[in-house]
Amino acid sequence: MRTLKEVKIGETVTVKKLHGEGAVKRRIMDMGITKGAEIYVRKVAPLGDPVEVTVRGYELSLRKADAQMIEVE
Repeated sequence: MRTLKEVKIGETVTVKKLHGEGAVKRRIMDMGITKGAEIYVRKVAPLGDPVEVTVRGYELSLRKADAQMIEVE
């Protein structure tokens, strides 16, 4: 199992599954991160938090904890 947190800069991955419960999972889905969505990793901050990604044509910053819940392939 590989999560979005482990993806290198410049890589494009596809969302396989979302982990998490209730409101947290809903918030991630509301941002456009759903099963099958392609995510391009643009930048990672020096300490790894946050991760800047491009999803469905717009830029988004995710906390490390949220990126850990997104399983990719």
